[in-house]
Amino acid sequence: MKFSAADSDGGHLILGYGPGRILIGGRIYTRGLIISPERIDSDWGPENAIDLAAEHFEALLALDPQIIIVGTGKHQVFPDPNTYLTVLQRGLGVDIMDTGAACRTYNILVSEGRKVAAGLMMC
Repeated sequence: MKFSAADSDGGHLILGYGPGRILIGGRIYTRGLIISPERIDSDWGPENAIDLAAEHFEALLALDPQIIIVGTGKHQVFPDPNTYLTVLQRGLGVDIMDTGAACRTYNILVSEGRKVAAGLMMC
C-alpha cells in the first residue's frame, strides 16, 4: 500500500508498505526496523512475531516514547505479556497489531505530534 501526500515536518513517516518492504523517505527497508519521528534503526526484531523477546521491547523503550506500536507482520500475533512487562510497568501504552495497521497508526500518531516508537516486522 502506498500513502499519498505525506507531510514529514513532524519526523519520519512511512510512505508505503507491502510484502517484504516498507518505504520511508525514499528508501525501501526489507528487514524488521524501529522507527520514531527522530530515528530509524534498520536492524530490529525477529523475523517471526512468535520470537519477540524482552530485548526487542527494551530497544523500543530506549527511545523514551509515550506509546509503543509493534507490527507483527501479515497477521496480528500477541506475544507473551511477560515479554513487554517492563513497558507496562512504566505505564506506557503498547499496541500490538499487524504491520499494515501499525504503519497507518504510526503515521497518525506522528502527525498528532505524539512521541511514538514502532517496531515493525515485514509482512
